[in-house]
Amino acid sequence: MSKRWFQAHQRDTWRRQARSKGYRARSAFKLKQIQEKFNLIREGDLVLDVGCHPGGWTQVSVEETGPNGLVIGIDLLASAPVEGAQMVTGDVTDSNSQQRILQLLHDGMKVDGTRLPEPLAGEQRLFNTIVSDISPRLTGQYDRDQAISLELVAMVFDFTLPLLTPGGAFVTKIFQGTGIEGIVNAAKQRFSRVQRFSPDASRNSSSEVFLVCKNKLPRPKKGSGGKSVAYELDRHLESEGIIQPKTEDVESEIKSGFRRIPKKG
Repeated sequence: MSKRWFQAHQRDTWRRQARSKGYRARSAFKLKQIQEKFNLIREGDLVLDVGCHPGGWTQVSVEETGPNGLVIGIDLLASAPVEGAQMVTGDVTDSNSQQRILQLLHDGMKVDGTRLPEPLAGEQRLFNTIVSDISPRLTGQYDRDQAISLELVAMVFDFTLPLLTPGGAFVTKIFQGTGIEGIVNAAKQRFSRVQRFSPDASRNSSSEVFLVCKNKLPRPKKGSGGKSVAYELDRHLESEGIIQPKTEDVESEIKSGFRRIPKKG
């Protein structure tokens, strides 16, 4: 850790504000600024917070949903309990963790033991908003890190979108760079409004940007061909020459540090 980084970290205004207001991380102000501009979370909403550690976004989500809402947070790293939220430790791309989220959503059980009202007959309980500040473990190799980040975002999309109610909202962190349009275009097939937004609370040195998606469509547009986001991302990376098309002889060829992702229908 460099002395310059440490000094800048100590002078970080958002970090000091987070500490003074009881938030666990400066990143809480990123979601607050996104919420202020786009009003993604409303009183009584059901919210899934992906990549929630240490819990700053979960705290903000609980504030916005109020006592009648339900917030579920998941992360590989265990987080201290957040009052008013259900916390899951696990990998959101792992089937066991996904089943845990599905069970919590189905039960509608709040931390205080109360339950949400039962959905109408024949209806499924779904999230109103999904927020994701998830980041992969970085290697320091730009191309590879960008690929891993995009793939992770695509996998989060593919698991969580079926759990998001039509008209719902989704926001995820992505990094500006090669291949980003593949994710943006896939999102535009599934939401009526998609916009990139950089909160003031993001570090000036960071290439992060948040993809804010509003009004989930009842079904993807015809241009998606019924394919998964991961599949569409793969096709985009191939069209850009970033990865090579799969052949019979080359099952997992890599170009520019981009590893292949499973093909999903």
